[in-house]
Amino acid sequence: MTTIFFATDIHGSDICWSKFLNAGKFYGADQLVLGGDMTGKAVIPVIHQGGKNYRTTLLEQVFDISTDEELTDFTKRIRSRGYYPYMTTPDEMAELEKDPGRVSKIFLEQVLKVVQQWMDLADKKLEGTGMKVFCSPGNDDMDEVDEIITASKHVLLVEGKVSSLNGHEMIASGWSNITPWATHREENEEQLAVRYEAMTSQLKDPHNSIFNIHVPPYKSGLDEAPELDKDLRPVLAGNSMIPVGSKALRSAIEKIQPLISLHGHIHEGRGATRIGKTLCINPGSMYEQGTLLGALVKLEKNKIESYVLTTG
Repeated sequence: MTTIFFATDIHGSDICWSKFLNAGKFYGADQLVLGGDMTGKAVIPVIHQGGKNYRTTLLEQVFDISTDEELTDFTKRIRSRGYYPYMTTPDEMAELEKDPGRVSKIFLEQVLKVVQQWMDLADKKLEGTGMKVFCSPGNDDMDEVDEIITASKHVLLVEGKVSSLNGHEMIASGWSNITPWATHREENEEQLAVRYEAMTSQLKDPHNSIFNIHVPPYKSGLDEAPELDKDLRPVLAGNSMIPVGSKALRSAIEKIQPLISLHGHIHEGRGATRIGKTLCINPGSMYEQGTLLGALVKLEKNKIESYVLTTG
């Protein structure tokens, strides 16, 4: 039997990454699979006000910090929500407001620094356990993270590859169909179809395989997201939901009928459904709350023994 713990969209949260690395032991899983979007979305300036005083804004609320202990605690709080604290001064902030390119450079530096820290932690925690993390960065993850992951001993970069999980072949990709946000790894449906075909054509036992694809299949119920108007604002205050998944992926699932298909991308799309004989799962994401949502799946040859959506 193969027992997989799958989580996705942890978006830079130190707490969620630590929980994920402990999930094998905690849930009795022998395979750890990380879906896409592992990196955070923003840098949070922590502005020096003189002496031990700092000021920062988190979630539109201003916080004043006056001791070393408060500073340490608050930077941990920022990291736990998946953001990157950046120590700066009023003068530098004035300069950064005039130089978006430098802001982007700082963001990239902070992202890569944390990814390296995460790989170091994984190599430390998983040493001697025999466990690996199968990782395929998502559409929000910069290309530069791939090189850092590749250098890890216990985190395997599996984008575009067919991997073996105790007798089950797994294809993996973090690329998505086109989004309104012009993210790092997205392409049109025709290109996605070619990407999927390149992997599925290598499968020796397709019906016993695992799909680990960041974007959910179209109209699966796992891909419902708020409809946006032309200004990218939610329609009807977010109460109008539309399917935004991949049509190319749905076609691939309908054709191949893998045993199970694991997805993310749509944080509010938590659930499970079937497309033909294939069980499709999106565990969802609550990374900002420091809560790791996941799926624990037990597989036998050509059979799903059990699955459960987890919260921890």
